[in-house]
Amino acid sequence: MNMSDLKGKLAAVDKKTLIKFGIGFGGIILFLIIYYAILNPMVKERKAKYADKVLKENEIIKFNNDIISFKNRIKKLKPEFEESSTLFHSKAEVEDLYQSLSKYAAVNGLVISKIEKKKPKAVLKPGIAAQSENQIQKEMVSYYKIPVDYEIKGNFLGFIKFKRAISRSQKMLNFDKETISVVQNDSTGAIIARGELTIVGLPNEFF
Repeated sequence: MNMSDLKGKLAAVDKKTLIKFGIGFGGIILFLIIYYAILNPMVKERKAKYADKVLKENEIIKFNNDIISFKNRIKKLKPEFEESSTLFHSKAEVEDLYQSLSKYAAVNGLVISKIEKKKPKAVLKPGIAAQSENQIQKEMVSYYKIPVDYEIKGNFLGFIKFKRAISRSQKMLNFDKETISVVQNDSTGAIIARGELTIVGLPNEFF
C-alpha cells in the first residue's frame, strides 16, 4: 500500500464519520482533562478526609477505653491510698512532729525536752535485694522509716497515759528503744524517758 492508496481510502470515508470520530476522541480527551484536573483531586481529598475521620474515631475509641482503664485503676488504688495516707506521715507532719507529740504530752503533764529527727531510711519492696543508698530508685521503695530520738520528763503515770494515747493514734508510730530514769531527790516521783521512736512516710514524700 502506498500513499496514494491511503489517500484514496481516507477520501472514501464519510465526512460525518470523521466528525463523529473527532467529537468522540475530543470527548475522551476532555473527560481525561476534567478527571485529572478536577475530579481526581476531589476524590483524593475526600479519601484523605475519610481516612482522617476513621483515624480519629479509632483514637476516640482508644481514649475511651483508656479512661475506663484509668478509672478502674484509680478505684482499685483509692483504698490503698486512703489507708496509706492515714497510717503514714507526710513530710509536713514529720516537720510538725514536736507540736503533735507536745499536745499529747501536755494533756498528761509531761514536757518533751528533746526531739531529734534522723535521716529517713528506705524500706525496700519485697523481693528487691539490698541496695547502696545512691542506687535506690523511687519505685524500689515500699516506705521510709524516720528514726527520732526523744527525751520526755514528767510523772511516770502521765508517761504511761501518754504512750497509750499515742498508740490509739491513726498514724503509725513505734517506740523502738527506751530507758526510764527516776529523778533523784524529787518528791513528785518524776522520771526522764529517753529513747528512739520510729515513724513511717511514703516514698513520694521522702525520696
